[in-house]
Amino acid sequence: MAVKVEELLTAEINQPARYLGNELGAVRKPWDAASVRWVLTYPEVYEVGASNLGHIILYNILNAGPRQLCDRAYLPAPDLAAKLRSTKTPLFAVESRRSLTEFDILGFSLSYELGATNILEMLDLAGIPLTWQERATNAQNGADLPLIFAGGQTATSNPEPYADFFDFIAMGDGEELLPEIGLILAEGKANNLSREALLLDLAQIPGVYVPQFYDMAADGSVHPNRPQVPDRILRRVATPIPAYSIGLVPYVQTVHDRLTVEIRRGCTRGCRFCQPGMLTRPARDVEPQQVVEAIEQGMKATGHSEFSLLSLSCSDYLALPAVGMEIKNRLKDKNISLSLPSQRVDRFDDNIADILGGTRQSGLTFAPEAGTQRMRDIVNKGLTNEELLRGVKTAVDRGWDKIKLYFMIGLPGETDFDVLGIAETVRWLQRECRLDGRRTLNFNLTISNFTPKPHTPFQWHSVSTTEFSRKQRLLKGEFRGMRNLKVNYTDVRISAMEDFVGRGDRRLGAVIHRAWELGAGMDAWWESLDKAYKAWTQAIDESGLTWKYRQVESGEWNLFEKEEEKEEGRRKKEEGRGEKENFPTSPPLPLSSYPSLSPSSPSLPLPLSPSSPSPSLPLSPSPSLPLSLDQPLPWDHLDTGIDKNWLKLDLQKALEAATVPDCSFEGCSRCGVCGTDFGHNVVVDALPIPEFAGEFVPNTERKQRFRVWFGKVGDMALVGHLDLLRLFDRVVRRADLPISFTGGFHPNPRISVANALPLGVTSTGEIADFELTESIDLDVFREKLAATLPENIPIYRVESIDLKAPSASQLLEAAEYMITVAATGSLAENPELEGENSAPVCVAADANWEAWVRTIVQTEAFWRVHTTKSGKTQDVNLRDRLHKLELVEQQPETSANGGKSESIAVLRYTGSCRSDGNLLKPEHLVFMLEQVSQQEIQLVQVQRSQLILSYG
Repeated sequence: MAVKVEELLTAEINQPARYLGNELGAVRKPWDAASVRWVLTYPEVYEVGASNLGHIILYNILNAGPRQLCDRAYLPAPDLAAKLRSTKTPLFAVESRRSLTEFDILGFSLSYELGATNILEMLDLAGIPLTWQERATNAQNGADLPLIFAGGQTATSNPEPYADFFDFIAMGDGEELLPEIGLILAEGKANNLSREALLLDLAQIPGVYVPQFYDMAADGSVHPNRPQVPDRILRRVATPIPAYSIGLVPYVQTVHDRLTVEIRRGCTRGCRFCQPGMLTRPARDVEPQQVVEAIEQGMKATGHSEFSLLSLSCSDYLALPAVGMEIKNRLKDKNISLSLPSQRVDRFDDNIADILGGTRQSGLTFAPEAGTQRMRDIVNKGLTNEELLRGVKTAVDRGWDKIKLYFMIGLPGETDFDVLGIAETVRWLQRECRLDGRRTLNFNLTISNFTPKPHTPFQWHSVSTTEFSRKQRLLKGEFRGMRNLKVNYTDVRISAMEDFVGRGDRRLGAVIHRAWELGAGMDAWWESLDKAYKAWTQAIDESGLTWKYRQVESGEWNLFEKEEEKEEGRRKKEEGRGEKENFPTSPPLPLSSYPSLSPSSPSLPLPLSPSSPSPSLPLSPSPSLPLSLDQPLPWDHLDTGIDKNWLKLDLQKALEAATVPDCSFEGCSRCGVCGTDFGHNVVVDALPIPEFAGEFVPNTERKQRFRVWFGKVGDMALVGHLDLLRLFDRVVRRADLPISFTGGFHPNPRISVANALPLGVTSTGEIADFELTESIDLDVFREKLAATLPENIPIYRVESIDLKAPSASQLLEAAEYMITVAATGSLAENPELEGENSAPVCVAADANWEAWVRTIVQTEAFWRVHTTKSGKTQDVNLRDRLHKLELVEQQPETSANGGKSESIAVLRYTGSCRSDGNLLKPEHLVFMLEQVSQQEIQLVQVQRSQLILSYG
């Protein structure tokens, strides 16, 4: 049964359009015709989830399958979550508006270590038991609950901390895996299999991990508890298909409000800190023609004004300059911009600069990661100072005056010299890359805290929050006094929890559950970090797992000898000498100054310690790794393709500051991925770059103007004014109408809406002007526009208007409204009202609506204090703004919730509605009604019937 969403989305709910499921591209398949009904749930607010590319791709793929239905759900904002609980309404899927319990399977994207608390919040709001054990018990008692699974990077990396909450985990790419799961589900439903039997069938699919069929040993390792399931679970690998990226076009602005198309999946650069680079191998380039066609078709189908090409390392897609230029040429007259995510600065050149931006220059982000050449070699960044300088200089020469840089602190082997090298690098770049030869280049820095990740060579490393805090203070002191610099630091407490959970085992399930109970949702991290951190630490204490819960008798998990006195001595010597790295090349540091490896280590990795200092990474000429590297890890039963022995060898190379080349372009590094199960690197060669056809030049010609009378009815009333303007921009693009643009640096389409309609108000009388660069038939214009508008924005009338005539907003004089109001009892004392109304007018308490309306019409003044945008106050006579008022309908008194009597009426009024701010809002009429009736008046419903233009 569908949830009555409109009754939930009352005035106090912010951004109600995020819950409507009415976007362009939303798929609505017949419920009864589907054999398997999915919900893909993204455990973040709509603005984040709806723009996630993986979410869109899998949604499109599942709905393309026969007899498979896929709906969507997102984490409701706190206001709606509170309302769902207070009204005992279950969380619903946005398209069908059905409770999540009515579906067969719910899939969560788990892409962040701390995102599991949001998943528990969504399950609880849906009325679904949080653990697989509870759900299995309920199923044995006859309850029909959906299967709950997770996918995404974090789920693929180490699902053990979350094992209690999911019936199964989808490992790796889902494009082929999820349809296979759907087939097994359909067969299982047809054969009426039990929940356990169905999960056992699913466990036979490569890439499906069913935690309940595996047990954790005392050493943290995980093993099957029955012979029918594999010892190790294979990560799935799929080939990207750009066509599935074209889909949802939300009406509200999302965090990535653009068309995004993947050009390369996987990265083989081999950065030793980078988990995505390890978990997405091999590299798979998309054929250039597929990319070009997807972008061209996608921009036309969606109406977006910006697109992004996505990859972990876009500049390693050698065809990027050719593909970007081809797209830019094809869309030259459409005012389109291209953006790219963080790029390899060593590959940034004029060819890439040529394709970026458009009329709106996009931001530019590079990630040097470390401030010295030695540290970049340790992490295998593959970036020299010369390459860094060349890339930044190219950006400056091509017009960028602000660049964003990413750095990390707390990396293995890092000394204070390396930390201060970050500031020295920025200082050096500002000195070498002057704007116009004089002005200082602006930098926006993000300083992140390194947290070791599973399946990387640094997965055995231990770091310290105390050291993070100290190094942040060190950098803040060094940055003090530097100009044209903005620095953001990741909070140490967030990094601590990421590491604690990310490398944990099944014992952390109790911690996550308790942290959620204590209010540690993702929103809490950003709105009240102290509260969230306290919830997590309290949960750890109550669960009996301290920060050193993985400490064993032989000591902390630490590859390196702890020689704190030596490190302190080195630090003081370096500070005394005031050494700085020479640019553009770095002097080699003597390896002999670093301590040798400790001969022994415990059997499990230790998460961040809040008190122990960070040991230095030994860089002795021939260190030998301890045998403890062979001890089991909680994620060893996951076959990601990366050979654990290769990770040990790569760690050895890190200790020697030795780099490993990118195997996509040089020799094989023997990581273990390439083969039958995972495939091989697929690299597209560089292509000839098409000749640049020129930048978009806005066509400012004005050949024709159409005035359109349209409505905003049904659920479109919950789409705000700014979102409506963005919708019109996309509509004219999809309709391929020759719209005229404004001039300047940021040309916009000449579409002018006469007056902003308040959120939640329906209308049958809105007006907008459209100016075109060429004359077209009125009926053709109307037909094209209507074909691309949502059905709840109907077109009532279109007229051709002289270009020299005033715009609709200039002619606007008044508006007619139909409002439904309710009198709910005597008006309580309200000093604010007394102060605003200098001469209260009232009639007998038992007067009816007709008498109240007549009194308002006959009264000469209703004074109210109006505060302007500048903060000034002025007395306004609202009666001067009321042109006409009449009672349309009066309904008999009814008993409202709580037994309170209500008298309801429908009124029609015409009032001022001018662009100079002379307005009579429905709330103003309520104010007048309260003055004459001395009753509390509620505004139940508002509809704007028409806008009235004055033609002089």
